[in-house]
Amino acid sequence: MGTERDKGAEQGTVHYSGTEGGWGSVRGIVETALRERPKPAALDALRRQNKPGGFMCVSCAWTKPKHPHTFEFCENGAKATLWELTSRRCTPEFFAEHTVTELKGWKDYDLEQTGRLTHPMRYDHATDKYVPCSWNEAFDAIGRELKAIDPKSAIFYSSGRASLETSYMYALFARLYGHNNLPDSSNMCHETTSVALKDVTGSPVGTCILSDFDLCDAIFFFGQNPGTNSPRLLHPLQEAVKRGCKIVTFNPIREKGLEVFKNPQSPKEMLTPAATPISCLYLQVKTGGDIAAITGMMKHVFAKEAERWAAEKIHVLDVDFIEQHTDGFDALKAHVDGTSWEQIEQESGLVRADIEAAADVYIEAKRSIAMYGMGLTQHVHGSDNIKQLVNLFLLKGNIGRDGAGISPVRGHSNVQGQRTVGISEKPELVPLDRLAEQYGFEPPRDEGRTTVHVCEGIQSGEVKAFIGLGGNFLRAIPEQERMEAAWTTLRLTVQIATKLNRSHLINGQVAYLLPCLGRSEEDMQVTGAQAVTMEDSLSCIHGSIGRATPASPDLKSEPAIVAGLAKATLPPNPKVRWDDWVADYGLVRDAIEETYPEQFHDFNKRVFTPGGFYRGNSARERVWKTKSGKADFTLPKKLNSWGTEDKDGRWRLMTLRSNDQFNTTIYGYSDRLRGIEGTRDVLLMNPDDIAAAGLKQGQIVGLASDADDGMDRQVGGLTVTPFLLPRGCIGGYYPEMNPLVPLSWHDEESKTPAGKSVPVRIVV
Repeated sequence: MGTERDKGAEQGTVHYSGTEGGWGSVRGIVETALRERPKPAALDALRRQNKPGGFMCVSCAWTKPKHPHTFEFCENGAKATLWELTSRRCTPEFFAEHTVTELKGWKDYDLEQTGRLTHPMRYDHATDKYVPCSWNEAFDAIGRELKAIDPKSAIFYSSGRASLETSYMYALFARLYGHNNLPDSSNMCHETTSVALKDVTGSPVGTCILSDFDLCDAIFFFGQNPGTNSPRLLHPLQEAVKRGCKIVTFNPIREKGLEVFKNPQSPKEMLTPAATPISCLYLQVKTGGDIAAITGMMKHVFAKEAERWAAEKIHVLDVDFIEQHTDGFDALKAHVDGTSWEQIEQESGLVRADIEAAADVYIEAKRSIAMYGMGLTQHVHGSDNIKQLVNLFLLKGNIGRDGAGISPVRGHSNVQGQRTVGISEKPELVPLDRLAEQYGFEPPRDEGRTTVHVCEGIQSGEVKAFIGLGGNFLRAIPEQERMEAAWTTLRLTVQIATKLNRSHLINGQVAYLLPCLGRSEEDMQVTGAQAVTMEDSLSCIHGSIGRATPASPDLKSEPAIVAGLAKATLPPNPKVRWDDWVADYGLVRDAIEETYPEQFHDFNKRVFTPGGFYRGNSARERVWKTKSGKADFTLPKKLNSWGTEDKDGRWRLMTLRSNDQFNTTIYGYSDRLRGIEGTRDVLLMNPDDIAAAGLKQGQIVGLASDADDGMDRQVGGLTVTPFLLPRGCIGGYYPEMNPLVPLSWHDEESKTPAGKSVPVRIVV
């Protein structure tokens, strides 16, 4: 798992000496329950969570198995459910007692601890308070504002948790209104995947399904932390290791979930010292150094190909696959051959022997899976990270066959599914001709705004209105201080949410806060209790039905809110049945099936298929919908994904998520798996870097942007904390570090903010 050198290096650093899972996870769930004081219905919700006929977790998008465990939820999934089913309430009386200006001074955690929103609210500028309003008042006012502006100056943002039904309605509303401005949380995290994979394989999503994890011989992890972000993934990883699969991890930080796992559902492991080592090799690549590390692996693969062919006439490469299914191999090989080991070691921060050891695992494995997260996507050259990983996996034909493939690990529970049913600013990804025929209108054909373009448009004054379907947009984006200042110039801001967050406190001239049902709650409409659906990371569609009593009788479902806004904004269209859709979500699914018949045939019949139903993937079938008609080998622009040059005093900052948070939602102040308790205001540094910089453990410092744009961006009050990181790399928590990320600092192809390698200086 880890070398003695690594274990020795941990001495003198903040770290967690326990395992992922085990009693620590149980304790984390209990502590959240004590804070949230959920009603007894929460126990029933947890029992039904992620099971056929139950409700699907609002946390990560990891798949739901056909045969679930007794408890098919993880620590963070349980926290998300307890957080949603809290007994705390954020009522009109609360808003009457607090001005918005006062609330801006509260921490993220404290805002959400006010509990579930219970009534629609309107922001009153005269009193600086939210005041209650009726749903009809809110819909009518928002509709008037939207009708008064150019549709292309409006933004319809969505977080990744809205259901397929809601997302389809929302995207249709936007296009009927007249724009493609449909950015979502994918723009902030995995859009790099959608752009890069589509470019080289023809499919914008990963190619694996769950059964592949029963067949693979090796799994390679890059920049993803399942212990915090998708703990249920640890079950198939543990099972794979036990049957002999080897797991190799490339990650700047040693994350416990990829080191050792104690299964909370195993009495033997819970009651004895037994636990499962996960990674057989764990390489702490320098942040931004993955391209070089993968290049080194390919260099060793090519060397072994030459050696074995000369000695035994045996191929390491899948030469038949390369010949039949790929384009650009010769150029890639020449590029790799022309790259020296000295360059590779310098850019990756790894030694040649370790890279070759990882490559040997790849060479000997008949079937390999690549898994990755935002550690690859959130870089200036993040698309090259993904494409280089595809290059490696094409060499042995590890895409498009059982037990092998590319498997990005998505965050939000339906962020992939939203794109599937039309939430996209890219018109070429949506069947607009079919929508035109289905609903009798001419959809807009121009490209909409990504998250970065939205921010630019708000700063320039081109954007006039913002509707947020969930999420915490202003807290999640780069350039927070400037964006908050520009935000107040908007004419209209609308936030649809379950709990209060900072984005609700920065308002336009007309502002509404609309509370919605949570996914675990019963959604009762005219025809009875309604089910919704979502898509997981492995392209399977799952039904979800909540049973918990809603937090307030004044809540509306997300489909009902979207329909209410659309009816108040758009002229009547007999082909768009908003009222019927809200009465029966099955009719929305019929509409989705009509728009996407290949992927959603017999949709309503398959909603509660155990394990979900697979919507298909062309690249998995080795049908390459690329310009060349084949899977494309490509050349990276440079050996690292770092968007600038190293220089004295410049550090590579990684933004991190704690074990006690999900995206911008902060459940508490315990990052147990890293040994950090009671605070989020830390600066993680290698002990040798602390000494070389003339700093001391516990010293309070600040960070300043060191981007080459002359802009002043700073975050202060950070405690220097020794941590096992590659030299020159430092870490701090997201979203607290977001003010340091320039708006221009994003992946060149996808525009995803590059929060995993931000140039900063330490300010004493």
